[in-house]
Amino acid sequence: MSFSSQIQAVAYCRTPYKQKFGIPRQPGLASAARGFVELQAPFNHIDTVRGLEQYSHLWLVFCFHENLEQGWKTTVRPPRLGGNEKLGVFATRSTFRPNGLGQSVVKLHKIHQRKGYVALEISGMDLLDGTPIIDIKPYIPFSDSVPEALGGIAHEAPVLTQVEFSQTALQQLTQYQRLEQYLHLEELITDVLAQDPRPAYKKAKADPKLYQVALYDLDILWRVSAETADAKETIVVQEIRAGISV
Repeated sequence: MSFSSQIQAVAYCRTPYKQKFGIPRQPGLASAARGFVELQAPFNHIDTVRGLEQYSHLWLVFCFHENLEQGWKTTVRPPRLGGNEKLGVFATRSTFRPNGLGQSVVKLHKIHQRKGYVALEISGMDLLDGTPIIDIKPYIPFSDSVPEALGGIAHEAPVLTQVEFSQTALQQLTQYQRLEQYLHLEELITDVLAQDPRPAYKKAKADPKLYQVALYDLDILWRVSAETADAKETIVVQEIRAGISV
């Protein structure tokens, strides 16, 4: 059976994530990430979200818009397996999918309405800034949550890495958090870097590289240090700069 219906974006997601590197691999892992789902015409009418405020969480169906030109793959190497083992694309949440679609659960905080503008304030998203939203659905706890479900390779939550800030970074953080748009900046940086966004092959090895993650309009510069008494890796934020050098 062929499928010829036209799909269009009903909204675009505005998030702190300005580049793919550093985005948590699943929703809800960085609860401090705040953003907006901005409805587009002709869907940007308050009637389209009437009653949505009674739900605490939403499903966002979205498009991996920056991956579409690269096509899809029959098998992928999940980061959880260290990038050394292949699984079928339908057994993973890989971004390289036949139709380039993904879905995420996010927390709904508020519905904003101004003349010609309707936006949903959300948090916990794992989406690149500017991601097209194909559909929005309420999250229904009694049917969408299955406590006894098996999670395969992703049954357990990821192990978090300790995150510390250099004195320079702490001073810069104090300055930025005086501004409303950076109110939760420390928590966001910690949430994102605790996931250790480096490629799997870089982990558990000496790694002197200085990394960069873009959040909002800031460059977060960080490196990994294993110079602790228990030899466990610690991520150290070295500097927070204005301007993005993606």
